[in-house]
Amino acid sequence: MSDLIVTAGPFRFAARLEREMAPKTCEAFLRHLPFEGKIVHVRWSGEGVWIPLGDMDFGVGYENNTCYPSPGQIILYPGGVSETEILLAYGNVNFASKAGQLSGNHFLTLTSGLENLYTLGRKTLWEGAQAIRFEKA
Repeated sequence: MSDLIVTAGPFRFAARLEREMAPKTCEAFLRHLPFEGKIVHVRWSGEGVWIPLGDMDFGVGYENNTCYPSPGQIILYPGGVSETEILLAYGNVNFASKAGQLSGNHFLTLTSGLENLYTLGRKTLWEGAQAIRFEKA
């Protein structure tokens, strides 16, 4: 069952909210739907793309947080040491910033379209920012 549709660059993915493990983050994110932005390739974290959100405040703390999201997992860093951001792992990620190691709330997992995930990451790396949109399924 899909909760959200994520359209990133030319690709479309179905996604499941991690409601049991990150209920506050899921609820906060749902209040912002549809959510649109641009993904750029990460600088320090490995194989991931991120949406820089500056000082945007989702009003959540840490829950179900990880430094090592797996491919297809989406995390929200609620801000603090570095700016608020959403990160999508497409390969190996060790979540960090210029300030050092970070952890973010794993709140969303892609469930279909995964065969295009690596291609999306490489497209973002070599061609630049890609549009992304999160909406209810």
